[in-house]
Amino acid sequence: MNMLSESDLTLSPVAREKLAELMAQVEDDIEGVRVYAQPGGCSGMSFGMTFTDTIETGDLVGQHDTLKIIVGADTIDHLRGAQIDFVDRGDGNPAFVFNDIPQSAGGGCGTCGSAGGGCG
Repeated sequence: MNMLSESDLTLSPVAREKLAELMAQVEDDIEGVRVYAQPGGCSGMSFGMTFTDTIETGDLVGQHDTLKIIVGADTIDHLRGAQIDFVDRGDGNPAFVFNDIPQSAGGGCGTCGSAGGGCG
């Protein structure tokens, strides 16, 4: 297991609090929250999170109090330097957003990764 550093991926205080709240509601065998990337989205990738009960060989793991953030080796290059935030604009659709996503060469719509923007 490799350690996930702050330069790899950060969580805003609000996101950290919300994730810890959600973790408290799941089964005891859950290891943490896995952050993943899949093709699509304006940076060439879209991002999401899911609870996981497995830490794979090669995963990077960040410990935030009782919360573990787990990122696969195949995902970290798409996220390096990004921040996960939790935004509630009062419209009934609160969501986690990914800010400062690295832009892939030759792609992108120009809105993801900008201040206040987000993908996924």
